[in-house]
Amino acid sequence: MRWLGFAVLALCGALAVWLWGYGGMEDLSRWAASGQRDVQNQMAGALRGIKAGQGAAFWTLMGLCFAYGFFHAAGPGHGKVLIGGYGLGRDVARVKLAGLAVASSLAQALTAVVVVYAGVGLFQLGRAQLEGVAEKTMAPVSYGAIALVGVWLGLRGVRRWWASRPVDHHEHHEGCGCGHAHGPDPEAAAKVGNWREAAILIASIAIRPCTGAIFVLLLCWKLGIDLAGIAGAFVMGLGTASVTLLVAFAAHGLRTSALMQVAGGTGALRLQAVIEIAAGAIVCIAASQLLMRAL
Repeated sequence: MRWLGFAVLALCGALAVWLWGYGGMEDLSRWAASGQRDVQNQMAGALRGIKAGQGAAFWTLMGLCFAYGFFHAAGPGHGKVLIGGYGLGRDVARVKLAGLAVASSLAQALTAVVVVYAGVGLFQLGRAQLEGVAEKTMAPVSYGAIALVGVWLGLRGVRRWWASRPVDHHEHHEGCGCGHAHGPDPEAAAKVGNWREAAILIASIAIRPCTGAIFVLLLCWKLGIDLAGIAGAFVMGLGTASVTLLVAFAAHGLRTSALMQVAGGTGALRLQAVIEIAAGAIVCIAASQLLMRAL
């Protein structure tokens, strides 16, 4: 199966060259922004239909919200960078990666709902002020948190590399023989770590709400169709999750393909360490660039 690993690595390499070497990222960004504008323009008609009592208009709005979330995630963003980097750097099952992608996107939608209704209900903020809070305050905090997660991934990789160094096999440690556990076993520690990691990842992404969700929520609030806006925000989150899932699975496949090239043992451990360091660097650099643009 090594040929499959080589094929995946070659495909990812070609994609990276196109994205960053031949202007692919700019083309993708323009396409995503154009898609968002088109969808946002069509939302007005669906909202008027819901206000007028047209049943089909609700489902039209839900479809448009999903499409907006998809286009939003297809452009440069922090969620897919973090989940993709985590999937590349850590040995995580695809099911768990999928859960993280969906949970983080829905958590973003929840943040948008809280921000909008707290803003208009408690502080009487308008659209421009709410979007300013999201973009000028919450976004930099989110990017900074994600950059720290990248640093953490990189440090884990360094520790893994250090642990894989040759050791004196004559050294050994004996238990105390008392029959009591003096700390969590590796399985229990891993479970605690996974829950903590998941919470940190989701929170880092969810800090910044989607401005598209804020737009829909505010319009629906003004029209008196609040439930449609709340539903649309969460469907928009599912649209975002669809792209994040693709990135996460691609990262998982890249990691698996790279590890297929080694037979195992110390070589595999060192390669895992290198991958984790590289993933941490990618996440940290990407988040830092987003942070600099936001400041």
